[in-house]
Parts: sequence; structure tokens; C-alpha cells
Amino acid sequence: MKHTASALPEMPPCDVKPEPYQDMSKERMLDIRQNNCNPMTMKVTYYKKPVHIHQGYMQWLWDTDGRRYLDLFAGVATVSVGHCHPKVTAAAEKQLRRLWHTTSIYMYPTVHEYTDKLAALLPDPLKVVYLVNSGSEANDLAMLMARVHTGNFDIITLRGSYHGGSPLATGLTSNSAYKFPVASGFGCHNTMCPDVFRGPWGGRHCRDSPVQTVRNCSCSQDHCQANEMYIDQLKEMFATTVPNRIAAFFGEPIQGVGGAVQYPKNFLKETYKLVRERGGLCIADEVQTGFGRTGSHFWGFQGHGVLPDMVTMAKGIANGFPMAAVVTTQEIARSFAKGVHFNTFGGNPVACAIASSVLDVCIIYNGSQHISANIGTYLLHELAKLREKYEIVGDVRGKGLMIGVEMVKNKASQEPLPPQDLGEIFEDTKDMGVLIGKGGLYGQTFRIKPPMCITKADADFFLAVFNRALQNYMERRLKP
Repeated sequence: MKHTASALPEMPPCDVKPEPYQDMSKERMLDIRQNNCNPMTMKVTYYKKPVHIHQGYMQWLWDTDGRRYLDLFAGVATVSVGHCHPKVTAAAEKQLRRLWHTTSIYMYPTVHEYTDKLAALLPDPLKVVYLVNSGSEANDLAMLMARVHTGNFDIITLRGSYHGGSPLATGLTSNSAYKFPVASGFGCHNTMCPDVFRGPWGGRHCRDSPVQTVRNCSCSQDHCQANEMYIDQLKEMFATTVPNRIAAFFGEPIQGVGGAVQYPKNFLKETYKLVRERGGLCIADEVQTGFGRTGSHFWGFQGHGVLPDMVTMAKGIANGFPMAAVVTTQEIARSFAKGVHFNTFGGNPVACAIASSVLDVCIIYNGSQHISANIGTYLLHELAKLREKYEIVGDVRGKGLMIGVEMVKNKASQEPLPPQDLGEIFEDTKDMGVLIGKGGLYGQTFRIKPPMCITKADADFFLAVFNRALQNYMERRLKP
């Protein structure tokens, strides 16, 4: 498509009319948020004028004034099949009328129906499902299971990763913004992230993505020198930092909070081999990449040609309802049965009914993975054109509907665009009716992770809005 900035982009039509908002005033909400809610909520209240959301349907959100927004952040990659998807809503309503909660001491059909469906979507021998309530909780449990099974303690993750904010998971997470000045995460170590754009090595052939970095590369198509260099960094960690035997390696197939960072194509495959040689388990954190979001596969790890020993998942698993899971092998599950693991809300009947419906929608009804592949690839190619057009767009990357656009002061230095400058583009994009996210180690990357129900018309609207916001910023910057 052609990106022009002559007129305000026109939002695609929507037949849904929001209910009139008649509840608490915006001023009262903000007062409560400032004085009674967790203070951290103010830190993540992105906009100068907070967006007060009232209602949602599929890819659309409405604020309390009735203004409509195209949601391209999906509650941080959590609304997988669409806000208030009719089939998922119907499943929730049906279960709420039947049974809200009981305990896994008793047998009830929804938990067994769901675990059977979920296990069928994972390759052998990943067939044992533990249901919990959040991604942090899932990763905590996976850490414990790995340590019990291996008898080892040390765990390795990648710098820039995010695996949760609980006391244990903060050890896995490698981003100072999520760290506190207290002892936590004993036995967790971070190795260099193989970021082929911002890291010391990488080039035009490294990523499994429709769009490659613009860095020059002397590698052939089938030989990646950058991968070898990053693997050498991991080997150096093994030689200097951890014992000869370790418990696990955690890795996101594509970094989420880190800004959709992708690795050289064979990095995870070689990493898994090295970890297993040292007695460790390989754990795929699919909290953001799972359920078809990467387009090419239902699970992100499949795109790397690896088979993990455990998979953790959350967010899109239940379209925004609190739920998460760890899926592992019979062998690991048997070793963990040495003690009692019990979860009050894990496998809740309502959560299982919703998550089961989400799988039906993903696979049977609207083909979320197919939408991710087609619309995501289109977006990536079009965003790459904006990278060529604007000096401040440093990198465009991702797969499917997990996309990052890294902003820089200029392409030569690759210095991150300052937060206040990024905020101007962010605000402008919102004011024209599109909600996107921010991430990256320095907060320099726009994150585009919409519900997996968007259309080409939605994509074109966003592209026109984003182009306009970039042009507006450049015009302001060039003014004397």
C-alpha cells in the first residue's frame, strides 16, 4: 500500500454499538488509581491522558466517551481470539450457570475435557498438564520441577528476557526495570541475548522472519557466523559461571517484553544440546508466542525445530481470563510427585470452559494461526517500507502477529530513541485511534501484538496512522 499523510486515516467500520457509559467519573477513577490502587499501576499508565476503557468487542475497544480504538496490543498479547468473542462468552456464561468452583479433589468434566484437548496439541512426550493461574506462577512451578527432577539448582536465561514478576521468576527475568534491591532469584544466570540487530553480531540472513535486519553480513545462506559467536558466549558461561551440572534453560521463542527480539535460526537448537549435555532441562516459555501467534506454527518452539522438556503458557490461553499451564513429560511428572503439589484455583471449571472454547475458536472457527501468518506477514513487509522511509525506524522484526518496531535516533548510531520522543509517536498513534505497546530493554521498541482476528483493512488503517505519526514527529524534529 502507499503511505500518505495528507488526510486523517479513516477507521474501518464496525457494526457494534457500545452501551452508554453511566458509571464512575474519569476523575474519580484516576483519584482511586492514584491513592488506593497498587502504585505501580501509575507507572504503567502510559498516556498523558489515561485511556478509560469501557467495553470491547473482537479487535475493538471503546472508552467511556464512546470513542473507538483499534487494539493492537491485546492487553499485552493476552486477548488471543478477540475481546468478548461470542463463542467464548457463551461458553463462560454456560459454565457460570452450572458450576463456578470446586476442587481438584473431585472429578468434574471441564478440567478433563480441556487437558485432553491441550495435550493433543503438543508433541510426544509432552502430555502431562499442570493448570495454574498466571505466567509467573507457571514459570515458578517449572523452575521447581526442573530442580527436583535434575537434582541441580542453577538455571540459565537470556539477557533482556521476561519470565514473570514473582519472587522466584524475577531471577529468570533479565531487565533491571523489574528488579528490586533485595536478594532474589538465587541460582539464576543470564547469558548474552543473540539479538542480531542490537547485539555485536548479526546480519541479513540470521532471523526466521519475513523481514531481516539491514546490517551487512558476510555469511552464506546456510552458515551463520553470528550464531557461532553467540553460542561461544553461552559456552563461556558454562566454563566460568555455573557448575558442571545445571537444572534448566528458560527461553522465549521470541522475546516478548524484550521487544520481539529474534535469535539466529539455529541458536535454540544448539543451546538445547549444550544444556542437555550438562544435565539440564529445556523449558520453552510460550506465554506470548503460543496458540498460533507466530503464524508458522501453533507453538513458537516448533519454528526453531526443537522439542522442549517443559512448556509454560498463559496470557492467550484463556483470552484474558486468569489461567496458565505447565506441560511436561510423564518422567518429569513422576519425579515431581515425591511431594504434594496442590493449586486451589488451577483448573477452575470456568477457566477450563473458557480455555476450551478458545482452542475451538483458534483451530475450528476462525483459524487464528492462519490470520497471524497472513496479516502478520503483510504488516511486517509494509512496516519494512516505513523503515526504509524514516531514519528513526531502526529495525522491524517478528513473526505472525508478534511484531517489534525498534526506534533509534538514527540508523548509523542505533542509539535508542529517547523515551520522551518515543512517547510523542505513541500518543499521536493513540489520538488517531490505535493502541500499541512499548517494550525493549531501553523502552525503545513498539510492540504490535493484536487479537488474532484483525483484518487487512485494520492493518492498513494502522499503517496509515503509524506513518502519519512518524511523519508528524519528523516534521517537529526538523523545525528550527
